[in-house]
Amino acid sequence: MKKGFIANRLRSGKKSVDVPVESKIDTIQGEKFVWTDLQNPDRTDVEKLAKKYNFNSLNIEDCMTKFELPKLDSYDDHFFVILHFPPLSQKTGISKNSQLSIFLGKDFLVTVHQGDLKPLVELAEICKTNSDQQRKEKLLGKSSGFLLHEIIDVLVDDLLHTSRKIIANLDEIEDRVFDETKPVARNIALLRREINRLRRIVNPLKRFVLEIAKNIKRFSDRGDEELTLYFDDVIDHIDKVIETLEESRETMEIYKDTDFVLSTEKTNKVLGLLTIIFTLAIPSTVIGTFYGMNVNLPGGTGESLVFLGSNTMFIIIILASIIPAIMMFAYFKKLGWIGN
Repeated sequence: MKKGFIANRLRSGKKSVDVPVESKIDTIQGEKFVWTDLQNPDRTDVEKLAKKYNFNSLNIEDCMTKFELPKLDSYDDHFFVILHFPPLSQKTGISKNSQLSIFLGKDFLVTVHQGDLKPLVELAEICKTNSDQQRKEKLLGKSSGFLLHEIIDVLVDDLLHTSRKIIANLDEIEDRVFDETKPVARNIALLRREINRLRRIVNPLKRFVLEIAKNIKRFSDRGDEELTLYFDDVIDHIDKVIETLEESRETMEIYKDTDFVLSTEKTNKVLGLLTIIFTLAIPSTVIGTFYGMNVNLPGGTGESLVFLGSNTMFIIIILASIIPAIMMFAYFKKLGWIGN
């Protein structure tokens, strides 16, 4: 075990700090093969294995790239494959994509990743220790192809858990969509983004797992014919994830449209109310405007009316403002513009 460094920028004013990230190389001896698991490896570590197992230099470049498109290269004595999986996050279950590079031959299995795929890290720990002896014997007691199936299987099961979290988030958003006191547009946009990101991971994954199932037969023992059935089960799980994502995507579109309609309706109600208030205030505004002019008008300062007392003209102006407003209100009510 050794220390490697990955530049993580921690912004503190204008300063940035490089945080050390643990680099691990675990070599685990199985009954018929050797599993080498590299987490956050240096280039020299991968190049040493490349010399030992005769890996293609282009594949080494792909391993060291943080993000490479999924691919599968087949050679006479091994094959190389890159798969993408989402490491879990606290809210939606998805964050950035995590790349898993795999070299598989008859007597070796090499996995290269950044250490953020928790199920894979846990499998490596089980194989290094005796915490679960029965599981350890199952993982290491057969072929390298069987172990690769177990790795992909636990990672795909993790995808199933992620899809269930998305469904839980959909249920929460459904409650918020119909609650006018809670804004939901941002939550919808974020979850739509995560669903689309997961779809971009899962759709290629199915194709490459099928390719792995075909290529792995060349490096399996005669007693591993059931591997085909095992990989068929993995494909079924991936299909379930894809189906869940498609349904979630359609549901999100419905929620988006519903939220837009409800928001538009709410806005129209507010605008309608403000328009009615402004309309009812028009008579008083017009009268106030006329009598605010510096000109002689009936009932002005020079022609005060007193048949209702000293405030006669004030009372007349108030009535002239209120009566038209009451008449308009009654008319709008009759037309149905003002609800109950």
